[in-house]
This record gives sequence, C-alpha cells and structure tokens, in this order.
Amino acid sequence: MNTQKILGGTIHALPDTLRDILAVNPDALATWNATTPLARNEWICLVTSAKQPETTLRRLERARSQLSRGQRRPCCWEGCPHREKNGK
Repeated sequence: MNTQKILGGTIHALPDTLRDILAVNPDALATWNATTPLARNEWICLVTSAKQPETTLRRLERARSQLSRGQRRPCCWEGCPHREKNGK
C-alpha cells in the first residue's frame, strides 16, 4: 500500500472508496496529487453524484483508468452541479 499523502478536494470530502483506489494505484495517485483542489473536487463529485451502486463502481473504475493515464479532469462530464455555471 502506498504511504503517500492523498490530498482532498474543495467542497466534497474524499470518499473512502476513491481513497482506497488511489492508495493502490501509484500512477493514478501521482496525477491526483498533481491536480488542483478544484480538479480533485470534480473527480470526487463524479463518483459521489452517482445514484446507483453500479454507477458508482463504473465511475470509480473510470477515475482510476483516466487518472492512471494522466488525465487531470473527468472527460465528457458536465461537471460538479455545485459549482456556478457562469464561472464565478
């Protein structure tokens, strides 16, 4: 298991499921810790906004896969519903 610190987001708390995935995937964790708190918040919200357990599992795998490839933000997702759409 990786002992490197796992940083959090801005609005949302880091869920244990995502923390566990990052802890055992060094490439994903490196990308995660290299992103901004706002970008990490997007990943957290992507995972936690799922309504069904199956969707949560798919989104966790998506996060692991995309972060492992160095992708800093979730692709093809309209974003955290908690942020203002006008950029303020």
